[in-house]
Amino acid sequence: MSLEVNIEKKLDGFTLRAAFSTGNTPTALLGASGCGKSMTLRCIAGIVKPDKGRIVLDGRVLFDSEQHIDLPPQQRGAGLLLQNYALFPNMTVEQNILCGLKAEKDRPARQARCAELLRAMRLEPLAKRYPAQLSGGQQQRTALARILAGRPRILMLDEPFSALDSYLREAVESEVGSLLAGFDGTALLVTHNRDEAYRLCPEMVVLDSGRVLRSGHTRDVFADPRSITAARLTGCKNILPCTRLDAHAVRLTGWDVPLQLALPVPEGCTAVGIRAHDFVPCDAGAPNALPVAALSSSENPFDWNLICTAPDGTARLWWKVSKSTLSSPAPVPPHFLCAAPESIMPLTN
Repeated sequence: MSLEVNIEKKLDGFTLRAAFSTGNTPTALLGASGCGKSMTLRCIAGIVKPDKGRIVLDGRVLFDSEQHIDLPPQQRGAGLLLQNYALFPNMTVEQNILCGLKAEKDRPARQARCAELLRAMRLEPLAKRYPAQLSGGQQQRTALARILAGRPRILMLDEPFSALDSYLREAVESEVGSLLAGFDGTALLVTHNRDEAYRLCPEMVVLDSGRVLRSGHTRDVFADPRSITAARLTGCKNILPCTRLDAHAVRLTGWDVPLQLALPVPEGCTAVGIRAHDFVPCDAGAPNALPVAALSSSENPFDWNLICTAPDGTARLWWKVSKSTLSSPAPVPPHFLCAAPESIMPLTN
């Protein structure tokens, strides 16, 4: 199973240039709202026509502007779950699923497949209910069952948890994770939530304003996002301006302190990223020690956040400290913080 995408589409404010490939491993398209993630899915599904480019699924050309190939949606083998689920309100759960089986002309086979999906998605007790009588998670399972009814070769989920409250989101996310892991084909998940992307997808594509900034194994992208924007999208709070000293060292602006990095520092490096939980208190003589003064602290249920500044107050950094219990006291404000060379990420603009 494989998907190759290399398309352009002019949008309001920017041109979408989506170029990536993926196999049968669930892949996240991560980016801020309006960056072109959902539009990419619509182009793959055939709902929107790219201006130019090429889309190939399992060796079969779905779109090629030069060869004038543009297969209609019903011939692409693509299943797209929209954010609002798009269920027919005047049809029951069972009838909605049967709508995904119109291509199956044999009535007993159609009923058997519907019954199979009702069991698989735990919808049997809800088969005769209408969408308005379902919870958000139940509506989503119904929409997924309707999509899977057609045995798609690619499954695409567009912000599947955006309409769910936090408690329901966790339960549904677990179900979707199992579905993605067991899907026999290509699976794409569009999200702006880095945690969802990390938990559910071993592969990732990071987009910003229509451009692919970074792609690869999800853990590799988080460990080395390469650009300032990609670092921010993956949740890095500390983007610290610097000057390159050599292939493995930089000097931080505001601290005038050299830092040693394990990753190679490219010529165009203008900042380093250090995730807030990678700092640890240290002595003045420790490698990569930064003198700091605590500015403020805030408590979350499971961690403390401290904002610290450089001695002259011109630069700030975030330090996140996990709590062992809900009543754990605030950490003692440090005089020095350091990060291991393996935890410091060189970044370009």
